This record gives sequence, C-alpha cells and structure tokens, in this order.
Amino acid sequence: MLKYNFIHFVGIGGISMSGLAEIMLSRGCRISGSDLHHSSLVEHLVKLGAEVQIGHSEQIISNQDLMVFSSAIHSDNPEYKKALAIGMKILERADFLGELMQEYEHAIAVAGTHGKTTTTGFMSSILLKADKDPTILLGGEFDLINGNLRIGGHEFLLTEACEYKRSFVKFNPQYGVVLNIEEDHLDYYKNLEDIKSAFLEFAEKISEYGYLIYNRDCKHSKDLFLDLKCKAMTFGLSKEADVYAGSVVFSPFPHYELFVNGKPKGKITLKVPGLHNVYNSLAAVACALCMNLPLDSIIAGIEGFTGTKRRFEYKGTCKGAIVVDDYAHHPTEIKATLSAINNMNYNNCLCVFQPHTYTRTLSLLDEFALSFEDANLVLIVDIYPAREIDDGSVHAKDLVEKLIQNNVNAIYCHSFEEAESYFLEHAQKDDLILTMGAGDVYLIGEHIIKSQ
Repeated sequence: MLKYNFIHFVGIGGISMSGLAEIMLSRGCRISGSDLHHSSLVEHLVKLGAEVQIGHSEQIISNQDLMVFSSAIHSDNPEYKKALAIGMKILERADFLGELMQEYEHAIAVAGTHGKTTTTGFMSSILLKADKDPTILLGGEFDLINGNLRIGGHEFLLTEACEYKRSFVKFNPQYGVVLNIEEDHLDYYKNLEDIKSAFLEFAEKISEYGYLIYNRDCKHSKDLFLDLKCKAMTFGLSKEADVYAGSVVFSPFPHYELFVNGKPKGKITLKVPGLHNVYNSLAAVACALCMNLPLDSIIAGIEGFTGTKRRFEYKGTCKGAIVVDDYAHHPTEIKATLSAINNMNYNNCLCVFQPHTYTRTLSLLDEFALSFEDANLVLIVDIYPAREIDDGSVHAKDLVEKLIQNNVNAIYCHSFEEAESYFLEHAQKDDLILTMGAGDVYLIGEHIIKSQ
C-alpha cells in the first residue's frame, strides 16, 4: 500500500469506506473523497485532514494515484467515468481491503449470513484482553473501541466479510470465519447453491497455513468445506464440533460450559441474549484458539463483550416500557431475537418492523411471515428501498396479510408517526418496544422516548 500516496474514496462517508480512508490517513497518505451527504464520519475525516466534497463531480478527480469505490457506486458516476478516461488505477472497496490484508501477519475475516458484527465484536474484545494491538474495522459501533474503527499495529487485522456481490472472495485472510449460510441477497445471487459456491470460494482463498472456522450445526456448511488446503476448526452445540457449548441455560442471558476437543475448559456467561449469540461467541472462541491466544483471555473477552450498537441496543423508556433497537432484517435473525426475548420476563413484546429491500421482502415473504410468532404485536411500516427501485411487485401490506394468516397480531402503519402514536397510546409498564430492521426504523424509538 506504500505505492499509493494520494487516494480518492467515492462514497467516503460509508462506515467501511470511512474506516479504510482513516487507516490510510494514519499511514501518511493524502486522502480525498466525495459523498452525497454530510455525516459525523465525514466530519471526523475532514478534521484528520481528508479533502471531502459533498456531491459527486468529475472536477475532484485530478492527480490521485488510486480511486477506491464501493459496490453502491454505479458506472455512470462522474468521478468513476473521469478516472477511467484518464487511466487512473481503480479498485473496488473489497479489492482494496483484500490488498490491505496481505500486509498483516494475522488477517481475520468474519463471514456469514448473520452475526458478523457481533462476532467481530467478540473477537475485538478477546484480542484486547490478550493485550494485542489489533486494527479493527467493524460494520457497527462498539463502545470498547469508541466506534467502528481501531487503528493498531501491523500484526492483527480484524474485519467483517460481506458476501454481497461476492465481495469477500477478494479478501486474503489467514483466518476465515463462516457463521452460517442461508438465502439472502437474492437480488444478486441466483439461488442457495450460488450463495454456497461464493462461501466455498471465500474459504478456498485461505492459505494452507491458515484456518477456516465454521459452524458444524449449519446444514448448508457442515459438508461444504471438506476438501480445502487450509486447516479447519468447527464450532456448535453438537458434540461432533471441535468447540462446543454444553449445558446451555438462558436466565435471562446465556451461560454454558465450554468444551474443546471433548474436554471441559471452563464456564462462560454472556452479556448479550439469545441462542444466536451462543453460536457467535463459540465462533470467536474457536478462532482465538486457532491463533493460540490464552484461554483466560478468551473467556474474559467473551464475558466482557456487552454488544454493538443496533444489536438489541437499549435506547430508553416510554411510559414505563423498555425501548430497544435491533438491526435484524432477515427472517432467521428476527426469529432469533424474538426467541431470546422470551427468556427476559417482559410483559408484552410490541414490535415495529421495517422490511429492508423489495427483493428480500418478496423472495423471503413466507419466511418473514413465520418469524414473528413470539411477538405480541407487530407493526409493519413501508419497505426501506436502500439501493432498489419499487417496481410494484411487493408491498408491506402483503407481509401484514401473511402474518394475519399465521395468527400473528399485525397492523400496517402508513407512516412512522402512525406507529409512534400507537406505542404512545398502548404501551404499558414492563412492556418491550422493539424497533427492528436495517433501515431508519430506529427513529421511531428515539421519537417516542423524546415525546413523552
């Protein structure tokens, strides 16, 4: 990376792009960038010396050595077109991160349909408890590192590995973690087999000296990784796994006995709820063991992790009800979060869900309709489009109709204001108000807390 003295980031305000820009600033690179909106991340980069323009324009492209762009940038972007026209070197964000990984002795990439940010958080906590100096690039914010980025030494790089558009196959990890494999991002992938092929390609990038750490209990991964050049370690609840949890109890937070190669190694108590977080913690334990980190640091790191923002994040209270926000936007994530709530002694669970993207909602409509049975009430607001355009093929009302058919108490809300009014009228002491989705649904919780 020392060959790049002046780098331009298109979409520099994104949570991953801003982190990469800051890493290169710390190395003495000159950084320019553009984004559609002002944000706290953009302001932070400007204070560090980055030259950021709000709005895209070909005029910002001049004598940079390299342009980095994200998958959200289209080929008609004026900066992208100008860079092509003048022969500037161009790298997609994943390619850039893949190059960066090669400069670290231990590059760790956490992949999976769900759980990436939380597992990366667990790993962050372990590395810091073990007195390492990791560079950490998260897809969420974590209090222990005061945000989504920690710039450390050149020994450890820890990051998430997103499967969207096969981005993660461009990475070069020494340790690759696969938490689970399920149908998602079907606006890009053809089907489940196409998704599995991408995860296999990700695993095949790991060198013979590295490790693949994967979920022995996941039906789509347990037989997928049997013929790799790298070493492998499995985790799960099954005793066939190399690292597994025994005697799991939820009351309200999980605790379990840790087994490694069939031998008990100590008891672990989590500070985040749900069976899904038992799996996430086991993945982090297995990865840390592959790296020969001390067991006492591993357990201390797992027990010291208190969660990341937007993952069952406490926001405040409204009329005596607890308001929590959760990023869950896939049926499996929703089901896991609501199942965890069953062990937490709330009176009623009042949930508002914002579906994320039209393609995901349409392709997984039946699965979404089966994911809310543990909620006492579900308010559905309009679909968050993200990168997509509404073609009229699916509406939030379709999900409401399916939920009602499955005997779920569901109501469609035309606006955030309508959902907020419902909570303000019906919430009671000891209820849980849960805002759920990957869009801006969290604003509902913030508004009702302020409007009491």
